[in-house]
Amino acid sequence: MIVSNRFREIFRDVDEFRASLAEQGEIAPKGARDVMRARAELAEWVEQVGEIPRMSLEYKLTPVLLKVHNNLDRARLSLVEDGLDEQANLVWALQQKIYRLLNDL
Repeated sequence: MIVSNRFREIFRDVDEFRASLAEQGEIAPKGARDVMRARAELAEWVEQVGEIPRMSLEYKLTPVLLKVHNNLDRARLSLVEDGLDEQANLVWALQQKIYRLLNDL
């Protein structure tokens, strides 16, 4: 799968996770903010990621993905503190997708 498709898949996964947390209403405010920040950061790049030349992908996307990963990590820690282990595990899976994409850049 090409990088732009994988990036968009991560965006969709984060967006779906955010929506599922909102439906459940079980998330701590800090965790919700961090998930929203991660989603917003990805949303800024989701349309333009396909237009970035292959040679510039690492340079352009690495800071974005690291920032998203950091936001999701804070959200995961908040979820663990609130005893929401299932949701924390879902965030961990999202972080692993980001790791894999970073490694492939």
